[in-house]
Amino acid sequence: MMRIRDREPRRSPAGRTPAPRAADRITRDMTPLPLVPFLLLFQAVAAPQPAPPTPAPGNPVAVISTTMGDITVELFKDRAPVSVENFVQYATDGFYAGTIFHRVIPGFMIQGGGFTPDLVEKPARPPILNEATNGLSNTRGTLAMARTQALRSATAQFFINMADNRSKLDHRGYSPADFGYAVFGRVLTGLEVADRIVVSQTRTSGPHTDVPIEPVIIKGVSVKQ
Repeated sequence: MMRIRDREPRRSPAGRTPAPRAADRITRDMTPLPLVPFLLLFQAVAAPQPAPPTPAPGNPVAVISTTMGDITVELFKDRAPVSVENFVQYATDGFYAGTIFHRVIPGFMIQGGGFTPDLVEKPARPPILNEATNGLSNTRGTLAMARTQALRSATAQFFINMADNRSKLDHRGYSPADFGYAVFGRVLTGLEVADRIVVSQTRTSGPHTDVPIEPVIIKGVSVKQ
């Protein structure tokens, strides 16, 4: 009967067992790195969050307090003096307390400062000059004066741009359709609050569309000169 011999380890010509292959040595020498300390080190050196923008000297800062959080804004007194004075006067008079963001459109803007939760428009002062020619653009996070189709019809209502709306809302000409909307401020902190407001569930009520079902109330606007 044929016997099947157990294989013996391969030997070198000199009768010695060959040295481990380079790949075998690499495999045996690679010991797992301590993952937890590595992750902790990575977290420790992660890039810090950017600091909020700094307002220009002389520009007022306002805090728009809402039922969904605070939005802090810089008011461009140096570039839109009429609009800023108008906004500050309404804020100082307490006009905005109890008004709502009555129109919110994702990918566009949130508008407020003129209606009560029952969608009753508050009486406002006469319209102001439209400062859309001041060179400021309707980019995400900027504040601008709301108006009707009439060129100079802005009173108390304002909106926060939630997208880059330069092509739609910036000054392009001198007809009412092309004159644009006056930017007079920008959000310093709290843009995430506006991001939550703009995705509110909405309804239609009479002539008003895009009205949040759960009212987003402006509790007040405080100004630091």
